[in-house]
Amino acid sequence: MEIRRAIAAERRELADLLDQLRPGQWDAPSLCAGWRVREVAAHMSMGFRYPLPAVLWELAKARGSLHRMTDRLARKDVAAASTGDLAAFLRGNADHPWKPPVGGIETALGHDVIHGLDITVALGLDRRVPEDRVRVLLETTIDQRSLKFFGADLEGVQLRADDLDWSYGTGAPLTGAAQDLLLIAYGRKLPPGRIRGEPHDRFVTA
Repeated sequence: MEIRRAIAAERRELADLLDQLRPGQWDAPSLCAGWRVREVAAHMSMGFRYPLPAVLWELAKARGSLHRMTDRLARKDVAAASTGDLAAFLRGNADHPWKPPVGGIETALGHDVIHGLDITVALGLDRRVPEDRVRVLLETTIDQRSLKFFGADLEGVQLRADDLDWSYGTGAPLTGAAQDLLLIAYGRKLPPGRIRGEPHDRFVTA
């Protein structure tokens, strides 16, 4: 129940943030490769708007590629919905029980937190995800299987948070805020200046 409340709060807070974005910010690139902010926002509510049979049908049309399916649906939904609609979808489904097909309820929180950061970090917005939500994800969603799924190569690297007591892996230390390190574990590259350490060049955008 605590995680459910955290998910609902995260969705409402992100919906409020989306409502405040300027038109140009909606078309800015996010941390999700190939997606603008508006595609990320559309994707965040996909699970509420497509029942499982429809998702399976879309996946079949994408020849089993989850990436192709989610990309096509995000672009389709952007074309059909206003930015106000995209924020409203998220707010109106704050208590929706959806979760990704693989993983527990923690992965649903991870989905919302990471995609929210895909937007705020890319736009340079100073939003700090509440520490209790970040800790849940650090402690429950990062392992070798998840790193492989998200394409995060941490070979020879130790992630080391400088704002709370947490580290992961062994090797050359890569230091930064816990939520930024969380993004790296989810396969993202960060804007320059957010992380420190010898291997940081591997994890920042050009």
